[in-house]
Amino acid sequence: MPRILVVDDDPMVGATIEVLLQRQGFDVTLADGGEAGLAALESQAFDVMLVDIFMPHMRGFESIRIFHERAPATPLIAMSGYAFASSASPSPDFLRMALELGAARCLRKPFTPEALLTTIRECLASDSAQPKDKKEAP
Repeated sequence: MPRILVVDDDPMVGATIEVLLQRQGFDVTLADGGEAGLAALESQAFDVMLVDIFMPHMRGFESIRIFHERAPATPLIAMSGYAFASSASPSPDFLRMALELGAARCLRKPFTPEALLTTIRECLASDSAQPKDKKEAP
């Protein structure tokens, strides 16, 4: 059973993702912020990490960089619902920036359950294609 770490400071988003993934047979650990997610990462291994980009206390980009450094062989899916109030000024491409920091995939909130499951399955499939000696020991 694949183990998924979900890091999101919004309790409704986290709980919704947790229920969806559990119903699909995933073992889910829910963390309500970057610090809690890093603590979970220290105590157990995961097959995929879902990390919100914008969270209080530990900025999402900082989280993504640190999560990727601590578990470089574990695919990381960055999530963002951030939108600028003004469409007149060009907005930074936060999802592209997340990819540059080590995210394997990105999802823009709100996303559909199908999009989430497809993205996770893609990460699991690409991770299983990696040589086993390059993967972290559980």
